[in-house]
Amino acid sequence: MLALLKIEWLKIKKYPAFWWMLGIVALTYPGINTITYYGYLKATTGKEVTNNIAKMLLGNPFAFPETWHSVAYFSSFFILLPSIVVIMLVTNEYTFRTHRQNIIDGWSRNQFITSKLFDVLIVAVVATLVYILVALFFGFYADPNSTSFWADQLQYIPLFLLQSFAQLSIAFLLGYLVKKAFIALGIFLFYYLIIENIAVGYARFKLNDIGRFLPFEISDRLIPAPAFFSRFGKDAKASYDHAIHLIPEHILYTILLTAGIWWICYAVHKKRDL
Repeated sequence: MLALLKIEWLKIKKYPAFWWMLGIVALTYPGINTITYYGYLKATTGKEVTNNIAKMLLGNPFAFPETWHSVAYFSSFFILLPSIVVIMLVTNEYTFRTHRQNIIDGWSRNQFITSKLFDVLIVAVVATLVYILVALFFGFYADPNSTSFWADQLQYIPLFLLQSFAQLSIAFLLGYLVKKAFIALGIFLFYYLIIENIAVGYARFKLNDIGRFLPFEISDRLIPAPAFFSRFGKDAKASYDHAIHLIPEHILYTILLTAGIWWICYAVHKKRDL
C-alpha cells in the first residue's frame, strides 16, 4: 500500500494541473471567504441602528468556533475545481495508456484501482489542509479574543474531508467510465452545476425533499449553512436545527454511496478489456 501511495504521489507531483489546482484552490478558498467576511463587516460596522441590529443578529461567523463551520460551508462551493483534476488524472491513464503499462509492470487490476483511490484521497487531503489554514487565519484575524474556543466545532474538519472525498469519488467514477476527459468534464459540469441543483430545488418544494438522496446533495448536507442563517426567523431556526440533526444520517449515506462507487470501480475493472 505504501509503495502504491509513493508511486501515485510521484505521478501527481510531476503533473502541472495538480499544482495549478492547488494554486487556484489556495486562492478561491480564502477568496470566497474574504468576500463573505467583508460583506459581514459592511453590514455590521458603523453607527447606524441597522448595523447594530445586524451585528447582534449575526454574531461573528468567522470568529472561533464558528469559523470552522462558516469556512467549510463557503469553501465547499468550489469542490468542482479539484474534481476537474481528478477527472484529468484518471482519463490521462487511458489517453496515454499508462494503465496498460502498470499491468505489464506487474500490478494487479485491484492495485491499479487502489492507486487511483489514493490519488483521490491525496487531492481531498490537500483541499482539506487548505480549508484548515483558511479557517485558522479567519479565526485568529476576525476576533483574537475568541481563540480560547479554537478547539470547538473541530468536527467540521473530518466532515469537510469526507465531503471532499465523496464528491471527488463521484468525479473519478465518471472519468473512469467515460475515459474521455472533455466528455467527462462536460457531463460532470452540466450535472453538478445545473441538473442536480434544479432537481434538488424542485424536490424540496414538490417531492418531500427527496432530492437530498441525489449523489452530490447527500454529502452537501454534511455541512449545512452556518448558524447565522438560522437567525432570520422561526422557520430558519427550525430548518437549521433539522439540518444539524440530519448530519449523522448523511454521514452514513455518504459512506455507503462512496463505498458503492469504489465497489463499482473494482468490479468493472476486473472485467474491463484493457
